[in-house]
Amino acid sequence: MKFLIVLALIGAAAATPLTADQAALVQGAWSKVKTSEVEILAAVFSAYPDIQAKFPKFAGKELSAIKGSADFALHATRIVSFISEVISLAGNSATAPAIETLVTELANNHKNRGVTKDQFNEFRTALTNYVSSNAPWGDNVASAWNQALDNVYATIFSKL
Repeated sequence: MKFLIVLALIGAAAATPLTADQAALVQGAWSKVKTSEVEILAAVFSAYPDIQAKFPKFAGKELSAIKGSADFALHATRIVSFISEVISLAGNSATAPAIETLVTELANNHKNRGVTKDQFNEFRTALTNYVSSNAPWGDNVASAWNQALDNVYATIFSKL
């Protein structure tokens, strides 16, 4: 299953809006993990230390030393809150412009910080691995999740 997820992540972004049913699958999986902010960010940093190095407050420090800090919890909450907001808007064509605005702002902010496409893809892989390991997950959820991320990443990559 994980191999199929990785293959899906490598594919080109399709930018096909989620149906309401797909959005419900994504929202259901996300609802199981969205309160694990610190664990999600720790999983990303553990899998990809080069991402941790992009954070001045965390660069060069042991993950075990920063994981319990207020700064770490605050940033983890910001990341998860952003993802939660985008996911809550998915599956409704009327909210597509709001998603576009949010994701464009994210892309521009991260472009200015020198975040690369490879690092965005690493984040995607770590996030997907975390969700798929901690929420009900099957081919239907994987497909919807990957479609949602394909849409987000098409916008991000068009701005980098």
